[in-house]
Amino acid sequence: MAIKPLENEKELLAEIAMGSQRAFTELFEAYYAVLGEYVLKLTKSLDVSEEIVQDTFVKVWLKRANLLEIQSFTNYLFILCRNRTMDFLRKQAKERAEKAELESRLLENLAEDDLENPSQVYRALIDKAVEKLPAQAQRVYILSRYERLKHEEIASQLGISPETVKKHIQYAVSFIKSELKSSIDLGILAVILSPLILK
Repeated sequence: MAIKPLENEKELLAEIAMGSQRAFTELFEAYYAVLGEYVLKLTKSLDVSEEIVQDTFVKVWLKRANLLEIQSFTNYLFILCRNRTMDFLRKQAKERAEKAELESRLLENLAEDDLENPSQVYRALIDKAVEKLPAQAQRVYILSRYERLKHEEIASQLGISPETVKKHIQYAVSFIKSELKSSIDLGILAVILSPLILK
């Protein structure tokens, strides 16, 4: 898979290496969907694809100090995604092949290293913040981010306007960021709160 580099990619990487969240967000938004489409073709799961691509960008941010040493960032990004996807597919194939009892035992004992799947830890913190939202905002956020309903579908289900749905989601995201700003890096938080939307 070939990813066309941004014209200002080197400048963005230099800024990210210095800790610029603005540059990281620009890079993330430029490559997120194209990587998501690639992973989705292999995994056939939007949830899994979203997690894999988010994990990839979390790792990029955590290792940002080394970005300037990378000769081809787009290749590096692709390899990170590909390896994580292959790990998922190998695991999936293994689980299908084994008997239910053995599969259950393996899954119980499987504990992925936080560095291998860092976003899982962050998502648990986000879930706790979601529980603190006002009831209506919580319902809207869950229907949007967890059940992946469109604004119009949520509005119809809850008997409110799409504009009200939008305001609830904006409030929820703002509330979650405020709740977690002391425990999660804002660059990582922005990645984890971004749903993967493919056309």
